[in-house]
Amino acid sequence: MYKYETHLHTFPVSRCGKASVEETLAYYKAKGYAGVFITNHFLDGNINIEDSIPYAKKVEFYFSDYERGVEVGKTLGIPVFCGVEISYHGTDFLIYGLDKGWFLSHPEIMDMKYSARLRLMMDAGALIIQAHPYREAHYIDHIRLLPRCVHGVEVINSCQSDAENAMARTYARYYGLLEFAGSDNHAAGNHNHPYLAGVCCKEPVSCVEDFVAKVKNGETEIFTEER
Repeated sequence: MYKYETHLHTFPVSRCGKASVEETLAYYKAKGYAGVFITNHFLDGNINIEDSIPYAKKVEFYFSDYERGVEVGKTLGIPVFCGVEISYHGTDFLIYGLDKGWFLSHPEIMDMKYSARLRLMMDAGALIIQAHPYREAHYIDHIRLLPRCVHGVEVINSCQSDAENAMARTYARYYGLLEFAGSDNHAAGNHNHPYLAGVCCKEPVSCVEDFVAKVKNGETEIFTEER
């Protein structure tokens, strides 16, 4: 099976990132992964850039770690794919299938309700996964669920407790949503949780669109493994 990390953050784009693109890719290459998705925090999340900067320049900065990752990945021999994590007061969504050009062409998303934004992205062909929906933290006022605006749910997130992941799985199964997994790794090999999580498939992923199709068609499985 070909293993893919679906949820990770890198520095400097994600303010909370603790590892560079180079460190991250070297770690996953050594672990035998077939590829990774860099899913840094978008402009509405914990991005490491001033809010006063024009939208287009922020988008260019946002995609800089991913673009660096593509080049580093070619050298190391590990494919790097694009993902995006958008956020609303601690309610987070992983977006797969939309590129920099799409975001540059849609500055209006920053002023849209999240339900409308997610539906717009779905209409554009994106795969939408609600990340760690039952996460509890001091900065999260309450849990929000948008089952009609997503394709799936992150039912395993290695940064969350067993109880939080179990509730996410119950949520996904009740609504008939796809079950998804990711590590939410912020620190490459220094990831301070006992296991990694991700998605695997029998055939390698050729591009983001191929990954989206595989997930939607039930051609992938979720997995965990020791860090």
